[in-house]
Amino acid sequence: MELLRKKTVRGHGCSRLKRCLSATDLTLMGIGAIIGAGIFVLTGVAAATKAGPAIMLSFVLSGFACAFTALSYAELAAAIGGCGSAYGYAYAGLGEIVAWIIGWDLILEYGVATPTVAIGWSGYVNNALTALGFGLPQLLTMSPAEGCFVNLPAVLIILFLSALLSIGVQMSVRFNAVMVAVKILAILLFIIVAAGSFKLENWTPFMPFGWHGVAAGAAIIFFAYIGFDAVSTAAEEAVNPQRDLPIGIVASLAVCTIVYIVVSGMLTGIVPYATLNVPSPVADAMLRIGHRWASAVIAAGAIAGLTTVMLVLYYALTRIFLAMSRDGLLPPVFAQVNETTRTPVRIILTSGFIMAAIAGFTPISHVTELVNIGTLAAFVLVCAGVIVLRYKQPDLPRPFKTPCSPLIPLLGMAFCIYLMISLPSITWLRFLLWLIIGMIVYFSYSRHHSLLAASIQQPTLKDG
Repeated sequence: MELLRKKTVRGHGCSRLKRCLSATDLTLMGIGAIIGAGIFVLTGVAAATKAGPAIMLSFVLSGFACAFTALSYAELAAAIGGCGSAYGYAYAGLGEIVAWIIGWDLILEYGVATPTVAIGWSGYVNNALTALGFGLPQLLTMSPAEGCFVNLPAVLIILFLSALLSIGVQMSVRFNAVMVAVKILAILLFIIVAAGSFKLENWTPFMPFGWHGVAAGAAIIFFAYIGFDAVSTAAEEAVNPQRDLPIGIVASLAVCTIVYIVVSGMLTGIVPYATLNVPSPVADAMLRIGHRWASAVIAAGAIAGLTTVMLVLYYALTRIFLAMSRDGLLPPVFAQVNETTRTPVRIILTSGFIMAAIAGFTPISHVTELVNIGTLAAFVLVCAGVIVLRYKQPDLPRPFKTPCSPLIPLLGMAFCIYLMISLPSITWLRFLLWLIIGMIVYFSYSRHHSLLAASIQQPTLKDG
């Protein structure tokens, strides 16, 4: 109880960020983070190489894993609030070392996913510029390891988002809302146009790679769902976090799951699934059925979609880093909030420069699986946190309760673990290496600078 009390009180007391986000803002933030690389890139890859037309079932499988986890997130968000995020919830329910592991995993998720999406964004933008006759030289579109100089568009978009996030969260939310509208319109256009070219024979065979392919596809396109958890990191800037966070988390996930199933079904119905292993499958499919104008509009929607994904993931990274710095687990120099913009400018700029360097100078391969396994591990611990808190703190006020607990949290853990098992062994090796590095940092620095540890030790010293 003492751990939960300290963490919750400290979470509310540390709020110097501006409370300005409504349930609608949070829902749009979730949609902005979720609909992007998954629908515009990974859907085609997973369909062509893993699941075939049964990619729809892969989305359902991943959606169930996220749905059970989202309900657990919603309960913890409503009950605990504070500085938000799975990290904060784990701190309250499972203790500091588990919270550190989750925070370390989330840094991996957001810190690697953002430059990865930036590289995909760069490809779409350069294709659009080339179509207009203003294409960039190849030396400025790929990394040195790929025989070029720098991926300049990827660097510039991250630096632009750094400036946008530094100005203030309200400006970022407005920009996100506009970009979400653009990509939703592009998706609706795709569905309308595709409906006239749908051929049922393209769904035969429906499950060419068997159920194993469906599971493997789900493990890959799980990346498409990364983002709904980022909503929880906005707890400190939500007007009414106990009410608005559960709405934002569950609503954004529900909307995006329906969109994914419909789009993947249409995509595999208008062209053979084997032809979808391309960087821009949705726009490419429009070209194949003779709708060049629709392809151009959808490409614009993809650019908007990838932009919002980067914006929200980048935002979430800075808030996780801020919470961990305030708790003493990371250097306190990053815990300061700018008095003018009410944003953690130091964190934003530092992480922005690092991610821009990764995006511009590093060829990132197999990062989708690495990001996914870190996220799934964090989700497992979030679901466990609901069960533990129900046992340890049965009287804790819970404005929202996960239904059928502990069944729903247990199902969330089971689905996430199943998807983790479906990932390649090399991904597990890289993930374990990241965890080892994290534990070295924790025991060499974080454990000795933790504010919670200091607050626990202080009464003992006085008593002595």
